[in-house]
Amino acid sequence: MTVKLFELLNALNRIAPFSLAESWDNVGLLIGDPERESRSVLLGLDPTLSLLEEAINRGADTLITHHPCIFRPLPFVHTSSPGGAFLELALAEKINVIACHTNFDSAAPGVSDALARLLDLEGLSPLNRISSLENKIQGLGRIGRYAESLSFESFMEKVFKALDIENVMLAGTPPKEVRIVALCGGSGSDLTEEAFERGADVYLSAEIKHSTARWAEEIGFCVIDGTHYATERPALILLEKQLEAEAVASGWSLQILQPESEKPVFTNINKEQ
Repeated sequence: MTVKLFELLNALNRIAPFSLAESWDNVGLLIGDPERESRSVLLGLDPTLSLLEEAINRGADTLITHHPCIFRPLPFVHTSSPGGAFLELALAEKINVIACHTNFDSAAPGVSDALARLLDLEGLSPLNRISSLENKIQGLGRIGRYAESLSFESFMEKVFKALDIENVMLAGTPPKEVRIVALCGGSGSDLTEEAFERGADVYLSAEIKHSTARWAEEIGFCVIDGTHYATERPALILLEKQLEAEAVASGWSLQILQPESEKPVFTNINKEQ
C-alpha cells in the first residue's frame, strides 16, 4: 500500500512532533501536495542541489532533510542562486520536500540521542529540557554517564569512532577520566555553560563560538567541537529506523534511502600539502 504525503507527515509528527520546533524555525512540508502519494524517500541533512539530483536519479519522490530549504520568508526566488535553483528543480520534477529540524533536535529519541547511543552513554536526559512540556525526556542536547569512568584517551576513541572523522577541535582542559558526558548534535555552543553546571566532565557539540571556547579554557572545562555534519549524521540512521517502523505498522510500501552523495562540507588541509 502506498502512503499519501499527509500520512507520512503524521508519522513524522509522531516521531518528532512539529510543535517541538523552535519559534524561528521552519519545519514540515515545504514543497509538495499533502494528497500526493509517496513511494520512495531519500533522507539527508542539507537541501542541496546535489542531494535533490540524487533523489531524482534514484527515483525518490520525497526528500526529507534536517535543515529546511526555505528558512525565512522569501522576497524573491532567483533561480541562478543555489537556493532558487533547488526550488525550481524540486517543483519541476514534483519532488516533495520535508524538513525535520529543531523538532528532531528536541524529540526523544532524536538527534542527540543518536550520537549518545554511539558513545554508549546511559541514563540520558535533556541538557536543556523544554519546561512547558510534560514529557521530561524531550529537549535540546543530552547528558548521560558511564557505569565506570573511562580514561580520556578511551573516551576519545569512542568519539572518533562515533563521528567517523580523524580530527576534532578541543578547548579547555581535558579531564584525566570521563564519566559524565554532555552533548548536542549540531550547533550547540549556547549550551556549554549548562553542560558545565550540570557536572559534565566534557561537552561534545559543534560550531563552538570563540568566546565560548575562551570561557572553557579559563574555567578549565573540556569542550570538543566535532563538526556540525559529523555530530548530526548519526540521526539519519535513527530516522530511517523510525520511519521503517511506521511503515511496517501501517502496511506502507515505502522505500527509505540513505544519501550517497552527501559528504562533510569541510576538508582538512595540512601545511605539508
